[in-house]
Formats: sequence, C-alpha cells, structure tokens
Amino acid sequence: MAKVTVILGAQWGDEGKGKVVDMLAGEADLVCRCQGGNNAGHTVVVDKTEYDFHLLPSGIINPKCKSIIGNGVVVHLPGLFDEVKKNEDKGLTGWKDRLLISDRAHLVFDFHQQVDGLQEQEKGHRSLGTTKKGIGPAYASKATRNGIRVADLLEDFDAFADKFRTIVASYQRMFPTLSVDIDAELGRYKKYAEQIRPLVIETVSYIHSSLQKGKNVLVEGANAAMLDIDFGTYPYVTSSNCSIGGVCTGLGLPPSTIGEVIGVVKAYTTRVGDGPFPTELKDEIGESYRPLVLNLV
Repeated sequence: MAKVTVILGAQWGDEGKGKVVDMLAGEADLVCRCQGGNNAGHTVVVDKTEYDFHLLPSGIINPKCKSIIGNGVVVHLPGLFDEVKKNEDKGLTGWKDRLLISDRAHLVFDFHQQVDGLQEQEKGHRSLGTTKKGIGPAYASKATRNGIRVADLLEDFDAFADKFRTIVASYQRMFPTLSVDIDAELGRYKKYAEQIRPLVIETVSYIHSSLQKGKNVLVEGANAAMLDIDFGTYPYVTSSNCSIGGVCTGLGLPPSTIGEVIGVVKAYTTRVGDGPFPTELKDEIGESYRPLVLNLV
C-alpha cells in the first residue's frame, strides 16, 4: 500500500502551505483537506493568476488529480460556491470532475457565523479574535451531537428540515437576539442539495482504495500546529486538530498509512487574531524590523 504525504503548518499559519501543496500536486493523484473550514486560506499563483482557496484544496488547479474535502472539514456551502465562482472567473475549469466531498462532513450554517460573532461580543476584552466564519460553533454542534452532516442534507429533506429547526431553536434559547429566516434557509438548502449531490461520496473507502492501487495521495493541512485545539496556545486556537492527529481522524486514515510529513515554516512569524505571540519584539529592534517584514509580505 502506498503512503500518504502530509503538508502541515508548523507555526501559526500563513507559512505558505498552499504554495508547497501546489508544487507537489503536480505529481499527486489525490489532494485532501482533513480539517478546518473556510477560516483557512491558501493562495496559489499560476501563470501570474492568483487563486484564493478557503475550502477548496489547493490541488484543485491540477487537472490530473482529484481534490477531496474530508469528513473532518466543516463546510459552509454558500462560501464554497462563492469561492468556486470567484476562481472560475479567474480561469479555474473542470472542477466538477475533480472535487469530491465527504458525506460525513458537517455543515456550517449562516446562524453558526452569527453565533460566532455573538460569542465574541459576550467575551468582551477576553475575545479570541476568531474569523467569525462559524467554525467554532459548527464544531461545537458536532461535539454536542446536534450537528448536521452533508449526508443529512442529501437523504431525507424533511428530516433535514426538522434537524435544522431543532438546532436553530437550541441556539435561539442561548442567544435570544439570533434571527433566522428558517423557511428562506430551507429553500436555499434544497437548491444546494442538488448542486452538491454529484460531488458527494464516501471518501474513507475511496482514499483507502486509491492507496491500495498505489496512487499518490497528498494531504493539505489547514491552520497550523500552534493553533491546534489540543497542542496550541489554548484558548487562542482554532477548533480542530491541525497537527498530524487531525489527518487520521479527518480522513479516516490509520497511522500506518502516513509516510512523509512536511512541516512548513517561514523566517518571520505572524499570527492571526489574538493570543500569546512570544516571538514578538515590542521594542526599538522590533520597530526597525517591521518595515522589512511588511516589504516581504
């Protein structure tokens, strides 16, 4: 059986993982996302065209490989289709033949994003500086077992609607100011269900079958080690395991299939949001470096 190559961020993100994935994707048969959501962002430049990916794996540009959004990813469907449209306008083609989405992936709804903002407001000066993309609340729904998966959307829509109403009511009890037009949302998701249906498969067996056939599988981590919910600078972290453990749980891979693990670092360090940043120089030396770093960015 072939081994999986894994690309992970080793700092606080923005190390250039997307560029590394893009370089290696030319030899890959599958490029897989294992965790996170559209709070992550990878930028890839091809022939002077800049593509921005948040949910789409960076390998989607490669016309010869499949791109997989694994079960450990939380998917905001409006954001996914908006991302596809923006990249199509820049020249991305043929993605429908290459993108596969796990039926076990959980959905991020707009109300999750609203809740994200409301929770940050409640924390006041102790806010975490989240991207307010609803990632934390969506993973919280998953953990409390009232989350909704892609499979729920595609199977029985009446059952999906019941689950949707239940989870909205649960959040409205916690946040009375939360406003959700349930009928409008359900109408929107009925359309999304048909758009996404051709892309959805059971990805665990698909990846295992590919490895047994000797296919080259590349895993693209989102966020970075210091943002890992267990091993990062808690509580100023993301809501998933973005170190090696997330690869196993987010794609259904046993540890024995993990081959080379590549940690990406950069010479200067930045972090998004709030939280401890021990490498920051808050003196005249740091001020003298700042223009140099801005020029590098």
